[in-house]
Amino acid sequence: MEFSAAQIAALLGGTVEGNENTAVSNLSKIEEGVTGTLSFLANPKYTNYIYDTDASIVIVNKSLVLDKPVKPSCTLIRVDDSYASFATLLEMYNQFKGNKTGIEQPSYISENAKYGTDCYIGAFAYIGQNVKIGNNTKIYPHVYIGDNCTVGDNTTLFSGVKVYHECKIGNNVTVHSGTVIGSDGFGFAPQDGKEFAKVPQIGKVVIEDNVEIGSNCSIDRATLGSTILRKGVKLDNLVQIAHNVEVGDNTVIAGLSGVAGSTKVGKNVMIAAQVGIVGHIKIANGVKIAGQAGVGASIEKENEIVQGSPSFPLGEFRRSYVLFRNLPKLNDRIKEVENKLK
Repeated sequence: MEFSAAQIAALLGGTVEGNENTAVSNLSKIEEGVTGTLSFLANPKYTNYIYDTDASIVIVNKSLVLDKPVKPSCTLIRVDDSYASFATLLEMYNQFKGNKTGIEQPSYISENAKYGTDCYIGAFAYIGQNVKIGNNTKIYPHVYIGDNCTVGDNTTLFSGVKVYHECKIGNNVTVHSGTVIGSDGFGFAPQDGKEFAKVPQIGKVVIEDNVEIGSNCSIDRATLGSTILRKGVKLDNLVQIAHNVEVGDNTVIAGLSGVAGSTKVGKNVMIAAQVGIVGHIKIANGVKIAGQAGVGASIEKENEIVQGSPSFPLGEFRRSYVLFRNLPKLNDRIKEVENKLK
């Protein structure tokens, strides 16, 4: 499907510089642009590519000043924020590509399961007893949804997602392939014989609206009560959320990070990659945790930035880093003094 520069500019509230009838049918990076594609320029480091790109349309900021003309085959659309505008187009493009509806066969839908209008349920999907699925929700092939689950409107579960029984997923949620929601929490009680007895995990997982979960994540069900991802939470790939954890509104967690059981993470927290957080602590609102940090105690000050393992405030970490980088030199000086004393 093709769109003209005039149509795109009208959609984004932008202005056209060049041929408003120029049409595009695909997207590209500006440095890899080819005829018939739409690209954008937001980072000044890439400005030099705009003069040579073969992309037919490029979205740029109104404030961009060019040192020389672009190719005659390239039409510019000027907007207030080129990055945000291109993101809007990407979202529309995604929706257009993923606009599937209907029930594919073979798939299994329990007789007392309910689903709304304009849903898509792919081949080999399994929908358990008493499941309720909202309107315009996409369930891709090989998805498993256990008994008594609820899935809201405009939600997408990509191929291979597994949702255990009793879990609740809200509206406008996206869950990527391979993620497991509602698997048992890691609950084992030591016995006299040094063996471990499994503690039944009979709680559930609640995922609120506008959450996105990457591929191959594990969101464990609670021992009792609920493991909760609040509104707007974003998880990268390969993230572990343990039983009874609560993650606050609009918190983001990067890949290979894990939060241990019963920890409460506040709102608007940013957790970088490979972070480990122990159980039964609290992380205050607005905290930022640097990559590979190990958080072993509660962080009670809002908007604190921490780093290191064990983690501590960023300013202290930087001062300490200067010291421990110089430890070999200090050791050499101590040896030199000792030798002189001898």
